[in-house]
Amino acid sequence: MAASPEQQLARLDRATAALDPPFAAVDLDAYGANARDLLRRAGGRPIRLASKSIRCRALLERTLASDPGFQGTLAFTLPEALWLADHGLRDLVVAYPTVDRAALRALASRADDGGIALMVDDLAQLELIERAVGGAGPIRLCIDADAGWRPLRGRIRIGAKRSPLHTPAQAAALARAIVARPAFRLVGIMAYESQIAGVGDRPPGNPLRGVAVRAMQRASVRELAQRRAAIVAAVEAVAPLEFVNGGGTGSIETTAAEPAVTEIAAGSGLYGPTLFDAYTRFSPLPAALFALPVVRRPGRHVATALGGGYLASGPADRARLPRPLLPAGLKLDSQEGAGEVQTPLLGAAAGSLRVGDRVWFRHAKAGEMCERFAELHLIEGEHVVETVPTYRGEGQSFL
Repeated sequence: MAASPEQQLARLDRATAALDPPFAAVDLDAYGANARDLLRRAGGRPIRLASKSIRCRALLERTLASDPGFQGTLAFTLPEALWLADHGLRDLVVAYPTVDRAALRALASRADDGGIALMVDDLAQLELIERAVGGAGPIRLCIDADAGWRPLRGRIRIGAKRSPLHTPAQAAALARAIVARPAFRLVGIMAYESQIAGVGDRPPGNPLRGVAVRAMQRASVRELAQRRAAIVAAVEAVAPLEFVNGGGTGSIETTAAEPAVTEIAAGSGLYGPTLFDAYTRFSPLPAALFALPVVRRPGRHVATALGGGYLASGPADRARLPRPLLPAGLKLDSQEGAGEVQTPLLGAAAGSLRVGDRVWFRHAKAGEMCERFAELHLIEGEHVVETVPTYRGEGQSFL
């Protein structure tokens, strides 16, 4: 039987009684359950961990060691991938193109490159990398193909504005340009379907929009399965591939159903941020949390917490605000939201809070919370079993 909010609050408070908020924590019981659910949804397809969604080296290492279903890391910058490789991680794919010439030279000079592969989708990127490495290599490359949906003969574009390579012919042309250059070795293809993986199909308070999103996603899944297979076939006619990466936490089932995909990218689902509350296919447990202290009581049903303005990236809307989790029944003030130095909380539960009490929050996204805290307190049951540094805590700020 699932714990009640009151039981969950009491457990977290007991586990962290010796800590003074603000602080961040990861509930390892919830984290482990989320990891098992990701693997279940992948149906035996390997999951490459998206490091930007974790931003804690200790948790990356713990997760990769926990189950062979987690294989490799999807880094977000080349300096990050080099740093992770220096700490022993291998099989690293940099998810976004890089123009960091110093990092490119560092990669080319390494006797052991850690299996790092760079993302490309343009001839200009190849030329920049060649100039930076000065003939060294070969540098491992992965082609980023556009996984967006373009209905009405391309007059509408749905999905993240990422790669310009939408067709098999475009991807194959870049593949030929890569293999023609001795500085490079083509090893993979990536295609991220953000319109499926990153868009909740159950938007709160808007059932009609949910119907439209689900219809869009069904059509996009059908189209992408055919086009991605054709892209892979066209590129493999040029050079053999080590991997084909696709998907994200929100699309694991549909991506895993495609024979052309060899691995799935995921990471946010381990933390269970609030943006995943709007999906019908899965419900991750809240695992990554932060606690703020109540420092003011400006009204009978108002309690003000210190800090809290930890907004998520993306369009500037309410969905990007952190959300109070415990005690249950709290809500943000619509006029102030989550503030840089204070966050007023409203609702019946606010009336019972006292100065010095703590309020537990969830972030809207996953790893971005770690940019605000130097360490994570790992909780098992009613105890903090370990405290580990975030990227920030290790002195790293990659983006």
